[in-house]
Amino acid sequence: MEQVDERFDIGARLHAMRMAAGLSQRQLAEKAGVPHAQISNVETNKISPSVSTLRRILNGLGVGMGDFFEPERSPSKGPFFSADELLDLTSRISGQLPGGANGTLVLRQVGDARSHNLQILHEVYEPSADTGETFLQHTSSEGGYVVEGELEITIGNDVRILKAGEAYLFDSRLPHRFRNISGERAIVISACSPPYL
Repeated sequence: MEQVDERFDIGARLHAMRMAAGLSQRQLAEKAGVPHAQISNVETNKISPSVSTLRRILNGLGVGMGDFFEPERSPSKGPFFSADELLDLTSRISGQLPGGANGTLVLRQVGDARSHNLQILHEVYEPSADTGETFLQHTSSEGGYVVEGELEITIGNDVRILKAGEAYLFDSRLPHRFRNISGERAIVISACSPPYL
């Protein structure tokens, strides 16, 4: 796995992208469907956004997580990919939770998802990792297979804890959330079409 640049400033990067798009904080908040204060708090690093919140904000800018975190990096063309060629989408999002718990969530993408209209992810959920209280919801279909550990998945009103060897497949227009409520790491291989993150 790649070394993470601990100096990556999410707030400064969001501010620069918003300014380049010619949007005020209020305009971006309206486009993203988030409270105005949330844009300000992320830009000033008062809060570290969850995956779901950051994705909503970036959707307002019309960019993906890969473009946000690794704008200079072009996905490898493949057809084969070494571990260091996977595109890091999330590890720079702080995983620190109240009480000092580490809730790091690392999503790494295989190749150029947009050109193949398919996003394949290697997902690592440390204990307490969570995609966020704001549920994800997008026009796609997605599925995955739990390789290690266990993961709580909420899809609409259905909640289930999947263990290694179990899988899921659903319409992503249904509100959904992924959480590791166990004390052990969970690893998932997933796919989404069309790509979302």
